[in-house]
Amino acid sequence: MLFEELNLIAPLLAAVKKQGYAVPTPIQEKAIPPALSGRDVLGCAQTGTGKTAAFALPILQRLHTTGSNNGKRPIRALVITPTRELASQVAESFHVYGANTTLRQTVVYGGVGQDPQVRALARGMDILVATPGRLLDLWEQGHVNLRSVEFLVLDEADRMLDMGFIPDIRRIVALIPRQRQTFFFSATLTSDIIRLSGNFLHNPVEISVAPPATTIDQIEQTVYIVEKADKLPLLSHFLEKKEITRALVFIKTKHGADKVVRQLSRSFIPAKAIHSNKSQRDRERALDSFKKGETRVLVATDIAARGLDIDDVSHVVNFDLPNEVKNYVHRIGRTGRAGAAGTAITFCSPEEWALLSDIESLIHRRITIAQEHPFRSTRTHWIEKPDEKKHNSANAPLPGVTYKRKRGSGRLIPTRWV
Repeated sequence: MLFEELNLIAPLLAAVKKQGYAVPTPIQEKAIPPALSGRDVLGCAQTGTGKTAAFALPILQRLHTTGSNNGKRPIRALVITPTRELASQVAESFHVYGANTTLRQTVVYGGVGQDPQVRALARGMDILVATPGRLLDLWEQGHVNLRSVEFLVLDEADRMLDMGFIPDIRRIVALIPRQRQTFFFSATLTSDIIRLSGNFLHNPVEISVAPPATTIDQIEQTVYIVEKADKLPLLSHFLEKKEITRALVFIKTKHGADKVVRQLSRSFIPAKAIHSNKSQRDRERALDSFKKGETRVLVATDIAARGLDIDDVSHVVNFDLPNEVKNYVHRIGRTGRAGAAGTAITFCSPEEWALLSDIESLIHRRITIAQEHPFRSTRTHWIEKPDEKKHNSANAPLPGVTYKRKRGSGRLIPTRWV
């Protein structure tokens, strides 16, 4: 199917073509037609599958075809995102796809001064992209009126649930007319998310283009067994490879991210860090430098694991394994986007073996272990050679994997020979 077959208007098709897209992604192909017809949409798709265009294009078309005032414009479409970075990205998508229309859009988020945002709102906007906290602040000050909203988008809803934003979301939705079209997008559809969506959607079209918590097939995944103290030297060694054109490195802590950047600089590998202690301006500069290719390595905490649309990330490195195993899927989804190949590297110390086990159970596959590298851990006694007689044990969650029961908890632990 081509974009021309989705009944999009000429101004939007021209904008899509200018971006080099001819064929819609599965989520776009399935979501755009019902969205154009006015149906609520409950969408589940992996990161990097084009979810933003799946709601931006139909909203732009419906707003454009119904016309708008040339004077002060009420907010007719509201998009709520969990993070500043995602809000900026979504706003940019509306700007790009709506370039051939007269529609206005702006974005508001915390961490920066509100005066420019207030001035933009005062001029009138058709489309507002916002994070929950700043939106409520501006509403309480009388700068935002949501009584004319016709389209509501809740993007990365599972992330908003994790971050505790749901009470704020409920407050915001109460300010919006009940007669509206709602788009509810999430990377996963847990029971909590499904129950939550029922509070906001009316007879939605349900779309899922990939099973929850699966990884993108094009991503090559490898684990490096390494002592914690050797992770920094291994990272420096790894980043010397010429095929690593753009690497996104994930760290557990803000302090750890800054430490890694300092160490890489000593090894003459320029890198920048983004995390919540950085000012919004510093985070935007770091992301912009990374996107433009001026910085080859971006070191981030999980604040960057969701929603960021960074083209041509050749490698994702899990310097630390995430405490929340589902974040592994979101992290590695920063590479292998839009059908491209990608590589995900994970540094696993013996102390992180249980987390690796949980990740493999989540994605229903074994991750290849790199057999040879200069910093390979010599502590192999913590991984046992599989017993061939038990190799197809009926109680093993994954086929072809040997398990043993952990003392005390009785939990099944996979064994492996490396």
